[in-house]
Amino acid sequence: MNLRVTPGPLEGAVTPPPSKSMAHRAILAQLLAGGGTVSNLAMSQDIEATQRCTAALSAEGTDLPLLDCGESGSTLRFLIPVALVLRGGGRFTGRGRLMERPQKPYFDLFDEKGIFYEQKDGVLTVKGELAPGEYRLPGNVSSQFVTGLLYALPLLDGDSGIVLTSPLESKRYVDMTLETLNQFGVTVENQHCYKRFRIPGGQRFQARDITIEADWSQAAFWMAAKFLGNDLVTEGLNHDSVQGDRSIDKLFVLLGRPQDYSLNVSGIPDLVPPLALMAAVRSGTVQLTNAARLRMKESDRLSSVTQALNALGADVEEGPDFLNITGRDGLEGGAAVDCRNDHRIAMMAAIAATRCEKPVTLIGAECVNKSYPAFWDEYRRLGGEFDVL
Repeated sequence: MNLRVTPGPLEGAVTPPPSKSMAHRAILAQLLAGGGTVSNLAMSQDIEATQRCTAALSAEGTDLPLLDCGESGSTLRFLIPVALVLRGGGRFTGRGRLMERPQKPYFDLFDEKGIFYEQKDGVLTVKGELAPGEYRLPGNVSSQFVTGLLYALPLLDGDSGIVLTSPLESKRYVDMTLETLNQFGVTVENQHCYKRFRIPGGQRFQARDITIEADWSQAAFWMAAKFLGNDLVTEGLNHDSVQGDRSIDKLFVLLGRPQDYSLNVSGIPDLVPPLALMAAVRSGTVQLTNAARLRMKESDRLSSVTQALNALGADVEEGPDFLNITGRDGLEGGAAVDCRNDHRIAMMAAIAATRCEKPVTLIGAECVNKSYPAFWDEYRRLGGEFDVL
């Protein structure tokens, strides 16, 4: 779906959808508990992938289950070790760039533990048995590997430990995992400030009824719209949330000051598109650093952010693991933006259009369905104008 977005103000109150990150964790815990309810879910493509895969894992059968993870990295990485514990493994498939995203931390562990894996023709087959013990993996690739093991290891019949061989990035995502495990009655000890996790074995998840809170990652786009001058109020957020992207609240205030900043985004990679947009229309220069992991998202997000914003008249310089953004008074627009099948690029470009002088064409704007299917309905409700081409 291609859209032509007409520049114009947004106005009103908006409540972001429920947190996708928290929903993944709650659905998986619900599977392992064998009961309970997860309410206030938004049925995005990623959440549908997790529900589809957990249903396949719980279905009767002796064969390795086929788990279609769509384009959801969380679904894939969370479920690999869980599938080993529940079903002795699984066959994992996906779409887009998902099966290209790195799994080496797991593969290195599997080599050490004698677990079979093979990636062929877009299918990753994993087969074997997880045993209690020590699991060493890097913390600077993705916290999703840590989360997957934190869900699986408590189910083993002996104690285990996760030892991080490099500093853990995205600590707040692990905090979300630990909070969910605690809610479902599972004990994990965070030792030496995220350097090691001690996991007692023989635990069982206890059924709970969970309500998912609003998503700060999605709220960031509406807050960026406000930063650009739109009269918006973002409602329904938990300001005591463990979501790492809650930091957009403070960064919104920080970027409102006409100074130069260097911001380490290693722990908040999903905030880079709205942060880059905010930086593009302010006084001063902003550098977003330690962002190399964004190259392995739904798109090469350092490249796609740069190309999209520069096409609209911004001044963004892309580096190997950083972006340098020199602010301007406004954006010209009048260009086409390829969303690159990346939901966060589409939302960034849509919000950017409100500050442009000329219409903006979005190529592949339906990719918002990955995380925020109601985005375009909300955009129009708030006064945004667009035509389907």
